Amino acid sequence: MLKTFLMAMVPIIELRGAIPYGAGIAGLPIWQAALIAVLGNLLPVPFLVVFTRDVFAWMRNKSDRLNSIVLRMERKADKNKDVVLRYEFWGLVILVAIPLPGTGAWTGALVAAMMDMQLKRAFPAIALGVVVAAFIVTWVTYGASIFL
Repeated sequence: MLKTFLMAMVPIIELRGAIPYGAGIAGLPIWQAALIAVLGNLLPVPFLVVFTRDVFAWMRNKSDRLNSIVLRMERKADKNKDVVLRYEFWGLVILVAIPLPGTGAWTGALVAAMMDMQLKRAFPAIALGVVVAAFIVTWVTYGASIFL
């Protein structure tokens, strides 16, 4: 159970890897694996939204290598922010909900932080997107019969 929770907190893996791991390898019931993965995926979001800009500013001043990492992350956020700008709340939900590489809670939090979005606006959209992503991942992995 703890591995599923921690796996969901890892960027890129997030709940896309945690749900199949929890239910398939760790032997958790599917609903429990999905719930634990959602909670693990959401835990870092408030910290990311609130502190990303400060951490990036600190990294920029430490070394050229860290600055290049910041620039790469900012480019990633810029690439994804158009959908958020166009559709606002629902754009952020969509960005987080689509369980593909380069999307998810970490990317959504990064985009929200780069747009100076307040946590009280960003978190509900990211949370809804994570829940939708959990349904999609569970559906694709285990089939529609688990929801019936």
